[in-house]
Amino acid sequence: MSKKKENNGLLTASEFKVMDILWNMPDNSALGQEIQEKFAEPRPAYTTTLTFLKILDEKGFVASSKEGRCTRYKALLTREVYTDRAMKDVKNTFFRGSLSHLVSYFVNRDKLSESELDDIISLINQGKQS
Repeated sequence: MSKKKENNGLLTASEFKVMDILWNMPDNSALGQEIQEKFAEPRPAYTTTLTFLKILDEKGFVASSKEGRCTRYKALLTREVYTDRAMKDVKNTFFRGSLSHLVSYFVNRDKLSESELDDIISLINQGKQS
């Protein structure tokens, strides 16, 4: 049994690429070779992919199980759960926990079209009704 690594609950960019592949696989699971084949060119070395999978296993993001001579990896959390975690971290780290500061940042930083502003207003109104 592997020792779980301490982590902040977030993925590095490379770890996210591996998880993204797993999240797009049937049952959110795949053999190491199947994951390797889904990488865009230029693919990392197979041993590099296995190293990332081992790290993800140690961090508790995936579970591994033997299938004959191969190892199957399964995502232990959904993309939605991870997105919630990552967005909360962004909100807390960069915007002092304020959702209005986060939204304000994007509204003021990006040139939003009238349609996008209407969509945001509609989402806010839906939130008020819930």
